[in-house]
Amino acid sequence: MLNVVVIVVIVVCLGAAGLLMMPRLAGAPLWRASITPLASIIGSGFLVLGPALNASYGVLAPLVMAGLCAVAYAFGGAIRFNMAHADRQAHSRRLETVSAWLLAFAYIVSVAYYLNLLGAFSATLVPQGGAYLGKVITTAVYLAIAAIGWTKGFAALERMEQVSVGIKLSVIAGMLAALMWYFGGLSTEGQLHLAAPQTSPLHGVMLAFGLLVTVQGFETSRYLGDEYGVGTRIRSMKLAQWISTVIYLLYITLFCYSFAPQDGPVDETAIIAMMGVVTPVLPALLMVAALSAQFSAAVADTNGSGGLLSELTKSRLPPRAGYLLLVGFGLMLTWAFSVFEIISYASRAFALYYGCQAIIAAGQARKNGAGGKALLFAALGVLGGLVAVFGAAVE
Repeated sequence: MLNVVVIVVIVVCLGAAGLLMMPRLAGAPLWRASITPLASIIGSGFLVLGPALNASYGVLAPLVMAGLCAVAYAFGGAIRFNMAHADRQAHSRRLETVSAWLLAFAYIVSVAYYLNLLGAFSATLVPQGGAYLGKVITTAVYLAIAAIGWTKGFAALERMEQVSVGIKLSVIAGMLAALMWYFGGLSTEGQLHLAAPQTSPLHGVMLAFGLLVTVQGFETSRYLGDEYGVGTRIRSMKLAQWISTVIYLLYITLFCYSFAPQDGPVDETAIIAMMGVVTPVLPALLMVAALSAQFSAAVADTNGSGGLLSELTKSRLPPRAGYLLLVGFGLMLTWAFSVFEIISYASRAFALYYGCQAIIAAGQARKNGAGGKALLFAALGVLGGLVAVFGAAVE
């Protein structure tokens, strides 16, 4: 039985990798434009969402996941509206500057989130490694990034992104195939897990707010203007969000009905051991995907924040200095907070950015006489503020 599952996982992983490398797909402009936001959305959060949602929401986890994806798509709609309407009034330009500062800060926090997950997963390779070793590894990676960013820049490291994206998506395809097999077996035997929610409705909403960053990344389509036209970027964001929504909903449904919620505090690396129950080959594959995904995402966001800070300060703060600022702030977060606390802070930072973008879209829609859209975008702006204030960390 296990041998069959292993074969299925390997075949699906290789098949997905082959599909992603097909020249017709890999060379298509829409797909190339979609890879960046898709890689960001299905990032490290994919690894922590299953155990986190299952522990708090149980049988309702797929519904919560659908809500997260719907909110993300709505915020994406506000950003897409802004992309399609390039003309800006003076107050909108001021808000754009504010939102850009918020995005730069959000990137700094998100790098801490990526690298702390990298450290946590790396520590599991060492018997009895523990959280302290994870923080030491995170610190070492931060210092390496600072050294490379200060001396040589990130061009060489960024070339790893396309390869790591292919690895990650291929492993996810294999994991979903294995989960389908495992889910089917449990369903046939009548042993699916239908756990009751372990959180109150109010706290459940606050916790969902704190997980917004796990479906973040669609906004990167907006900043590909040097390579793609606005129409392609808008379609690429929609495609990335549609694909990620299908993957997330399938994953959370299969995962949460296949496993009982974890007892005690949620461990950010719990998925590694849990996938070992499905088939022994998955933990190693997930570890490869986790490490490559987190490192490449951290490098991309480090580069993005350095360039954005340089642009916002009119080059008074060069990118190299921005990298050092990011590393210093990230090290403080690493040693002061847990991974899930950092996730909640990153969610708040991105929520403020999305809220600003929604307010800009509301003003533009009102200017264009689209009253219904203006009200919707204004409501999203308020929601962004609520997420920033009330987002809670997974315990």
